[in-house]
Amino acid sequence: MPQELSSSTADAPRDARDDTALDPRRWLAFAVVLVAGFVDLVDSTIVNVAIPSIQRDLQADYVQLEWVVAAYVLSFAGLLILSGRLGDIYGRKRIFMIGMAAFTVASLSCGLSVSPAMLIASRLAQGAAAGLMVTQILAILRVTFPAHERGKAVALFGGVTGSSALFGLALGGVIVQWDLFGWEWRTIFLINVPVGIASLIAGAVFLRESRSARRPRLDAAGMVLALAAVTLLVYPLTQGRHVGWAGWTFAMPAGAVLLLVVFVAYEMRRFATIGSALVEFGVFRSRQFSVGMGMWWLFWIASGGFFFVWTLFLQAGLGWSPMHAGLTAATLAIGVGIGAGNAPTKLVPKFGSRVLVAGGIINAAGWLLLAWLITHFGQSLNSWQLIPAHLLCGIGFGFIVAPSLDMLLGQVPHDQAGNASGLLNTVQQVGIALGVATLSLGFFAQLDSGHQRGADAATPALQSQLAADPQQQQVLAAFRACVTDRSASFDPSRTPASCDTGALSPGTATAFRAAVATADAKNFAYAFASVLIGGALVLLIVAIGFLALPRRAQMVNPLLDEPESEIVTA
Repeated sequence: MPQELSSSTADAPRDARDDTALDPRRWLAFAVVLVAGFVDLVDSTIVNVAIPSIQRDLQADYVQLEWVVAAYVLSFAGLLILSGRLGDIYGRKRIFMIGMAAFTVASLSCGLSVSPAMLIASRLAQGAAAGLMVTQILAILRVTFPAHERGKAVALFGGVTGSSALFGLALGGVIVQWDLFGWEWRTIFLINVPVGIASLIAGAVFLRESRSARRPRLDAAGMVLALAAVTLLVYPLTQGRHVGWAGWTFAMPAGAVLLLVVFVAYEMRRFATIGSALVEFGVFRSRQFSVGMGMWWLFWIASGGFFFVWTLFLQAGLGWSPMHAGLTAATLAIGVGIGAGNAPTKLVPKFGSRVLVAGGIINAAGWLLLAWLITHFGQSLNSWQLIPAHLLCGIGFGFIVAPSLDMLLGQVPHDQAGNASGLLNTVQQVGIALGVATLSLGFFAQLDSGHQRGADAATPALQSQLAADPQQQQVLAAFRACVTDRSASFDPSRTPASCDTGALSPGTATAFRAAVATADAKNFAYAFASVLIGGALVLLIVAIGFLALPRRAQMVNPLLDEPESEIVTA
């Protein structure tokens, strides 16, 4: 029979002065949760680079593609805080294992999807399962390692998971390009199945059970209210253009505001009467934390939308292969490594919160440089030309992501660190979902309104090639109609009837298609550049907002502190 330890005896084996009593399998347990956390977070971005392949195979429209991305982060965010409560009550290992099993099944369902609706539903389930797991990982680390080892474990976990988003883009491109077993995009999900099964087996063997000695009460109603409010806000942003901005697309955001007010009132009343709530609003008494969290939210709106639109530009606009697009994304990781590797240990001790300010400015500069490059080089853009911009973007990104969580937690009382940490992580995921909706909305709007630019750029070359063709004017008129229809379409990657070249001679048809490709590249470049310029302005606002933090902001990592009373099952 496993022995259940009281809080006093549970703390003893984790004492830094008594290594002989430590769990000898703790680093194997760490490997299990590290792999699980990495796979969870990779799946938040890996799908971006597979979007064109999914679209072709499932005949999905762009609105459905946006939901394939947003569904994961929305359900992830919805379960993030509640899952921490579930782990405290029912046991971290148990909830982790349930989450891993559900994640594995949902990944299988994603890989076997036969329609966009099935894939979106499977992604919702996959994100919810990931939300169950991620919170448990941090809690498991906290009770598994003694104080003198906990810092090393947290640093390793942060380094691996911090690079997961960019790794997901690169890995997704390689997997789709290799087309293993003829599965194309499905492999990015099916590969999780053996990993999940192996993690379940290893977790059953190596993980120890733990839960809080003080069991908080569940707040399922609060979670439903919060998720409903976010959905009412995000859904019309993704569907509005498709339905011509019907009246309900304006009514739903108003309903979201009303639900948010109800949510705040409910949570405050619940905390006053029960003493436990999904969100404890006492953290907002700190002005620095409130402003910092707002900037954190804006940062992830800009960054989350960037990855979605960026991969569309590279593949649909420039015609790059998934591998080409994915491996190009890997150059961003170099910059992130430089920024994240130096910010917390070398720069923050000297410059404090000004590192976050610099991060916003450097990231914005990288986006502005990227906007200039894609408009200047257009269709001839290559990966090497993107490296300087990617380094700037990555360094700025690393400067913000690496130290900001600890620095913002330093603005709240120590006993509120856990609540504030969960709130920041949830706000991050909601920001990503909103970013995908809002930035893609701006991208498609600019693509529609600026279509004339691409047509004007490609017309002279087409006109020259058709100099001897007696139907030159008719072909040129058809070309402009084709470009207009493609840009105005809800899905500009599909071929409108006006782009049909069946009635043209082979030479004229070739010239026509080349001109359309040139016009598309031009239009996609300017649409993406507009998004980048708007995003850069948001990042500059973020940088200014971070000035509200005290320059010598306190660094707090609740994972490095001794745990509260825990019940640990050996």
